Amino acid sequence: MSSRIEHSGVVERAERDTVYVKITSRSACGTCKAREACGLAEAQDKIVVVRTAGEKYVPGERVTVGVRRSAGAVAVILAYVGALAVLLAVLVVAITAAGWSEGRSALAALVGVGVYYCVLWLFRHKIEHTIHFSITKN
Repeated sequence: MSSRIEHSGVVERAERDTVYVKITSRSACGTCKAREACGLAEAQDKIVVVRTAGEKYVPGERVTVGVRRSAGAVAVILAYVGALAVLLAVLVVAITAAGWSEGRSALAALVGVGVYYCVLWLFRHKIEHTIHFSITKN
């Protein structure tokens, strides 16, 4: 298994030390020949911001954007596993320790997840420094 996750893309725009690359994310059935008939295929364009060190890129240029697989795992843990842990912890504490009803506990758990995502948003610049994208010309 490769130690990197890579996607091909096209340079949208380039600034001094930052390149904005558009990649098209496809669902599993995105390459299926029958996707027009079934209507379930999804393709979504995403912009990836990549910091560069002096290399020049021009809009329309084909590039490959990559990230370490471990950085992808960190992102999944922060986005999904952390939120699930907060949800379950608040739910259990609200029902057992506080003696709240299930409905009130569920609402508290959802609010807890909202607070968790707000904290992630507040620390987004610190998190941004742990996940580094690389770019190479095709």
